[in-house]
Order: sequence, then structure tokens, then C-alpha cells
Amino acid sequence: MSIKTIIVDDEPLAVAELQSMLKNHEDIEVVAVSYDAQEALAKIQELNPQLIFLDINMPGKTGFDLLSELDEAPEVIFVTAYDQFAIKAFDVNALDYILKPVNPDRLAEAINRVKRKFSESKTSEEKLTIQKRIFIKDGEQCFFVPLSEIYFIESVGNYTRVYYQDKKPLLHKSLNYLEEKLPSEFFFRASRQQMFNISFVKNIIPYFSNTLQVELQGGIKIDLSQRQSVKFKDKMGI
Repeated sequence: MSIKTIIVDDEPLAVAELQSMLKNHEDIEVVAVSYDAQEALAKIQELNPQLIFLDINMPGKTGFDLLSELDEAPEVIFVTAYDQFAIKAFDVNALDYILKPVNPDRLAEAINRVKRKFSESKTSEEKLTIQKRIFIKDGEQCFFVPLSEIYFIESVGNYTRVYYQDKKPLLHKSLNYLEEKLPSEFFFRASRQQMFNISFVKNIIPYFSNTLQVELQGGIKIDLSQRQSVKFKDKMGI
């Protein structure tokens, strides 16, 4: 098994040291290195790596910024000198979080975790489970959102607005993309512009011309077309 890997870090010495240490792990194939997030974005899109060793604090864009711009993020191991980002790192489903200076035994432990992950034969085409969290960067704020807490999603141009708790951050993904990834047993596509989590349905109201209006907890009301009303009835067994 050869795991295509990119190292992203703005410190050349740190990159060189990590490259040297990774030579002891023949399963890891370093296909590129990058010293800033913008360059890394282009290389990731071109080379489609399976794994990124990623620094967090970098000039211009942070490691979190980089992840927010990827449609399909590879597996991530954060390598950083700062420990205050550890909780955020695991909330974006990072495989591991290594503090600098990198200890060879700690690196080996992280790589074993990578190999176990890939041996599970999971692919990026699988839908997310309701227990997963997604990472959303909205302006200067970062959100780590459990799918189970998202109750409504609406299209806003090239973005989607995600409603959970009392927050409504924007996500730079299309509604079509989210429909492909979110668990269909929980999320129902109401229209071209809207999707909702059926766990948050408060009322189902018969409407005109055999259509339905769905009211969510929190007061949002969604009008379903005749076609979507039929699909929703089938889904809910009503």
C-alpha cells in the first residue's frame, strides 16, 4: 500500500525534517511539498493526495482556511507547534495532531492510524453518517457542526446557509453537493433551494392541491410541491 502524501508547512526546515523521517515509512509516498496554503490548494487539486501533513499557523491562509476551500479533503494529520488548536483539529475529523518538534515514535503512531483508516476500505464517495461533524468557515469564524444538529439548509447563490442551534453560517458548497453527502435517511430535499432534517419536523400540514407544508422546530415553514409532497409522504409512511 502506497499512500500519496503532501506536506504543507511554511517552515522549510520543518518540511525537510518531516520528509527525512517519513523515509523510514515506505507506505508513505511524498508526492509534493508546499510552503503556503494557496500553493498547497493547487497541488492538492492537481495531485489528489490521500493524506496531508498540515501546519495550522501559516502566512496568508491557515491550515483550517485551506481545508475549508477543498471540495474533497484528504485525510489530515496536523503538525504544529501550538496545542491550542487540538480540539478544533479533531472536530474537523483530523486523523491525528502532532506537536513540533516531531517525535519519531509519535509519528509512527500517527502513520499506523493512517494505515488502519485506509484498511477500512472507506471511500470519499460514501455518504456521511449523522454522527459526523462538518467544518464551516464563515468570515473569521470557524464552526464544527454535528450533522445531527443541522435542521435546515438553504441555497444562497454559490453557497448554502446551514441552520443549527441559533447559528446560520454560510458554507462554500452547493446544495446538490450536500445532498450527495448527507445521509438521505435524515435529510430531505424539499426544493431546488431547500433541504431539511426530518428529525426536526414539528408539524405536517395539508395544503392546497394535495401539497404539504412542513413546520420545523424553531418555526421555519416549508412549502412542498405536489411531487415532493408525494415523496415526503412515502418517506414518512403517511
